[in-house]
Amino acid sequence: METIYTLKNIEKVANELLQSLTTKTLLVYGDMGVGKTTLIKTIVKLLGSKDDVSSPTFSIVNEYEGSETLIYHFDLYRIKNIEEAYNFGIEDYLFSDHWSIIEWPEKIQDIVPTNYDRIDLKLNSDNSRTIKLNKNIDINQINIR
Repeated sequence: METIYTLKNIEKVANELLQSLTTKTLLVYGDMGVGKTTLIKTIVKLLGSKDDVSSPTFSIVNEYEGSETLIYHFDLYRIKNIEEAYNFGIEDYLFSDHWSIIEWPEKIQDIVPTNYDRIDLKLNSDNSRTIKLNKNIDINQINIR
């Protein structure tokens, strides 16, 4: 999936994205100010949360209650290394059966689950955004005949 969108149709794009996902682990990549948190707010709303969604820049992780599950929203921008992630128990969140939506996932790339969906966001010169979904396929789950 690759789509160009504006903020006025973000809900439609987020809904299409949710329909295309293969996991509950979303790694969200993009430069500062591209709209990662805005997209995540919309995803959390579509997952049935009535919570006020905000960037967890200072808390590192926010937890929201969706209609059927919990949603963990991480902003790892401020962590310096993977040890800091271990110190707040990131592996307990990542390997739960709940949603994990992670901004700045490159900081913990070595410990993310083998199955995840990667979302790349790019800001275009006309202020639209390009979203690209890349599905990670665990090589260990492929049947070779």
